[in-house]
Amino acid sequence: MKVKTILVSQPEPKVENSPYFELQQKHKIKIDFRPFIHVEGVNAKEIRLQKIDLNHYTAIILTSRNAVDHFFRVADEMRYKVPEGLKYFCQSEAVAFYLQKYVVYRKRKIYVGAKDFADLSPLIKKYKDEKFLLPASDQLNADAPITLNNLKVDWAQAVFYKTVMSDLSDLADVYYDVLAFFSPTGIKSLFKNFPDFKQNDTRIAVFGSTTQKEALDHGLRIDILAPTPETPSMTMALEKYISEANKGK
Repeated sequence: MKVKTILVSQPEPKVENSPYFELQQKHKIKIDFRPFIHVEGVNAKEIRLQKIDLNHYTAIILTSRNAVDHFFRVADEMRYKVPEGLKYFCQSEAVAFYLQKYVVYRKRKIYVGAKDFADLSPLIKKYKDEKFLLPASDQLNADAPITLNNLKVDWAQAVFYKTVMSDLSDLADVYYDVLAFFSPTGIKSLFKNFPDFKQNDTRIAVFGSTTQKEALDHGLRIDILAPTPETPSMTMALEKYISEANKGK
């Protein structure tokens, strides 16, 4: 069956040269974007209930741009003046670059990992006498606590923001040929919003093994899977599928 419409369960890309837009133009298809999940901040009162006092920590570990935003939001709510000597350990260059939204880069002690959390290990080990705070979501990847415990450093984790399922009730009567998912929570959101969802002819695209497992656990048929050696991105996987499905269009 041909593909004419796709719903991507993420925010619309802000860059003009997004591969999604190229895909749309090349195949003359319609691609809509709608986040199935969103992030909500945890207030300062709840964080105090987690027995977190920001004055206690000398280093902050930041794994995402959300972590950056919510750390500084909470600092502001708690009237905590972020000291100039605070050290920042950023999981990637993208996170470190985003940090500039809040601090003057050249005046701060910022340490940057290559990509994965484990890449921060040598840097954290070098400063093992610091008191580390990991502001994170309620769905933190298990790699982080394991890595920090193995390093035997003084650290604490706090939930600064939560991943929440979005209200999709306005999509009840809307049909798409392909639904693209990027997280297990996105799949859960689909079934929370539409408990009686029947896949029928809808093609399901998933990114990552945990998303794949969640889809299968919900009885979905997976038609498009990424990453694979041949299609490392979702757009490449969609491109491959559409090229086959829309032959002779």
